[in-house]
Amino acid sequence: QVQLVESGGGLVQAGGSLRLSCASSGQTSSRYAMAWFRQAPGKEREFVTAINWSGGGTLYADSVKGRFTISRDNAKNTVYLQMGSLKAEDTAVYYCASGYSQFATRYATRYDYWGQGTQVTVSS
Repeated sequence: QVQLVESGGGLVQAGGSLRLSCASSGQTSSRYAMAWFRQAPGKEREFVTAINWSGGGTLYADSVKGRFTISRDNAKNTVYLQMGSLKAEDTAVYYCASGYSQFATRYATRYDYWGQGTQVTVSS
């Protein structure tokens, strides 16, 4: 049973930083891409960033490029999302996702497993 558990969410002022973590368990290898998505109240879930299995390839949504950084530690089965220069519009529930594909993709349907989400609130 694959499980993804996010942590690190909270309340932060605009311009501040926050680091999210997603710990994965139950997968038989580390050769899988991982991603972060987010969903704000009243809006559809949207892609934020993804990283391939080796960490050598990443994708970012235009809205977070230059402000957010995704990374992973395969020895710890953990993916991180470092968020900086936060804006009020970054407020959302952030979800971690993983799948059987080794390569990063921005399409939610390509990910098989999802965490329960962690709330990020940016006050302006």
